[in-house]
Amino acid sequence: MNNIQKPTAAFIGASWAALMVGALAYLIGLWNADMQLNEKGYYFTLLLFGLFSAVSLQKSVRDQLEGIPVTGIYFSLCWFSVGAALILLTIGLWNADLALSEKGFYAMSFLLSLFAAVAVQKNIRDLAYFPEEDSFDKPKITHDKEESENDSDDLKL
Repeated sequence: MNNIQKPTAAFIGASWAALMVGALAYLIGLWNADMQLNEKGYYFTLLLFGLFSAVSLQKSVRDQLEGIPVTGIYFSLCWFSVGAALILLTIGLWNADLALSEKGFYAMSFLLSLFAAVAVQKNIRDLAYFPEEDSFDKPKITHDKEESENDSDDLKL
């Protein structure tokens, strides 16, 4: 992939905003829900599992596109994990004693969070190809033995 474009600040901001809105809406809804603690834990764990599996799948797909080897078993597990998170959420909401509008709220905020997590991961990966434009000095890595010895002398008490 030689034609990677630097993501715009607007897209980066929109991706982070979508992730925050989706995840916070889901979590606030969960906090205010009239559910037993074990049900809240189930839905919270599904959000974490879904976010991790979506980011892992995005990374695997991107690795393959860039020619970085990804084992078939890991790639399959990534797809399985995303599917499992979606199926488990569907089963949980189907059997939940919630109003239909609440079920839709949880489903939409969950999907928004997964989509946004993929977009944020893509932006982070894309930005890694571009040199930082910061004006501050970065730590200098040297392999000069004499300079390293002088630096270690400064650290002695």
